[in-house]
Amino acid sequence: MNWSALTLSIQVTLAATILIAVAGLPLSLWLARTSFRGKALIETLVLLPLVLPPSVVGYYLLLFLGAGGPLDALFSANILFTWQAAAIASAVVGFPLMVSASRAAIAGVDPALENAARTLGSSEPAILWRVTFPLARRGILAGLTLAAARALGEFGATLMVAGNIPGHTQTLSLAIYDAVQNGQFARANGMVLVMTGVALLTLWAVRRLETPDRRAVARVESPE
Repeated sequence: MNWSALTLSIQVTLAATILIAVAGLPLSLWLARTSFRGKALIETLVLLPLVLPPSVVGYYLLLFLGAGGPLDALFSANILFTWQAAAIASAVVGFPLMVSASRAAIAGVDPALENAARTLGSSEPAILWRVTFPLARRGILAGLTLAAARALGEFGATLMVAGNIPGHTQTLSLAIYDAVQNGQFARANGMVLVMTGVALLTLWAVRRLETPDRRAVARVESPE
């Protein structure tokens, strides 16, 4: 087992998951609750990383993160070939999964429950935190879990923007590739088993989260 690659993968995944949650939840709420000209285009752009080849996503990120790109122009920062670049690449490929699931979950909340809270004098932020998000939380958590798992397994875009530098930017996916290329199949087996175990646990957790949470509905319908 390549422990440095595993540690870096966890670090990159945690950072990517935070980025996905911070950017994805407001966007999901906006897409679920508003209708405007060009909405279909925005939704298409959000989903684009799911269908583009990882090398294409990586190339766009190279242009954005590299010297002379928007990030460099705005902040005089070039973070290519760092773990932060790997985190951004992982966040980009996981982002559509979070937004898709969260948008559907928020859109599925019964408006009658929110309207009932309004008639009782609740403010819009209070309705979000006490009605909308509790009822949609399973879908939101399922999307975030899938996004985190996708971020953990990211390979192509990460390789483009962060490289494959052992102990510096080499994640577990990249370490598996290196081990296979070098004929170190016993070493690769351990890492593959870890990734497979994570994938199985992720799918199990998502399946559990898809089960309707009737207790949350009961709490909303019968507030203390």
